[in-house]
Amino acid sequence: MSVQKEIKRITTHNLQAMKTQGEKISMLTAYDYSMARILDESGIDILLVGDSASNVMAGHETTLPITLNEMIYHAASVVRAVKRALVVVDLPFGSYQGSSRVALESTIRIMKESGAHAVKLEGGAEVADSVKRILSAGVPVMGHLGLTPQSIYKFGTYTVRAKEEAEAEKLFEDAHLLQELGCFAIVLEKIPATLTKRVSESLVIPTIGIGGGRDADGQVLVTHDMLGITKEFQPRFLRRYLNLFDTIKEAAEEYIKDVKSRDFPSEKEQY
Repeated sequence: MSVQKEIKRITTHNLQAMKTQGEKISMLTAYDYSMARILDESGIDILLVGDSASNVMAGHETTLPITLNEMIYHAASVVRAVKRALVVVDLPFGSYQGSSRVALESTIRIMKESGAHAVKLEGGAEVADSVKRILSAGVPVMGHLGLTPQSIYKFGTYTVRAKEEAEAEKLFEDAHLLQELGCFAIVLEKIPATLTKRVSESLVIPTIGIGGGRDADGQVLVTHDMLGITKEFQPRFLRRYLNLFDTIKEAAEEYIKDVKSRDFPSEKEQY
């Protein structure tokens, strides 16, 4: 029997059991109450309040502009909707890189003001002190390696990471370091599928892939991309399950037409 179907509230312990039993972990992003409620009722395992809100909710080119206050606003909206999924919140750019003390203060604000269950941050050895300090406060931490969007100006491109041996070895070592520090899972973004397989099989904790192939222990997509609310973003790893951009646009056009023609509201739609 699936681990996922037996539980009322997903915890980090349940995710570990899923990996042990070979059950894949499902994860999607959420930024608001209404969408989070739908996704939670669908049976999703993890909802990520991602700093991708900077792109899909606020229209920024990168994830860098979103603030800690804005992340807390989105996280609190999601938590109010969720009864079952584990809610993980991204620590935004600038809220943890400077010092472990700042990282802990940012995390405490997220946990106290939103009611979330865990935080996620990007990087390996360079953020080890922050990971340690957050974990010392009893807050679960999810790591993130490979393509780390908050470092986009350093990389200069959103291309596949860790194709060269030196970078692949560093990622492998960072993954093991994050596990040793106590992270409960690691996102592997846009790396070769062979490296995802190697890392996933060598770790005890689960890996969550996005553009990392099928051998990760779970998968995550940005909900707005998966539902086709966004149009321009079309990476190879994205599977669109709906085309809501056109569906919503057509519905709006029908509404406009009905209002202009005085068809809406009808007699039945008035008091």
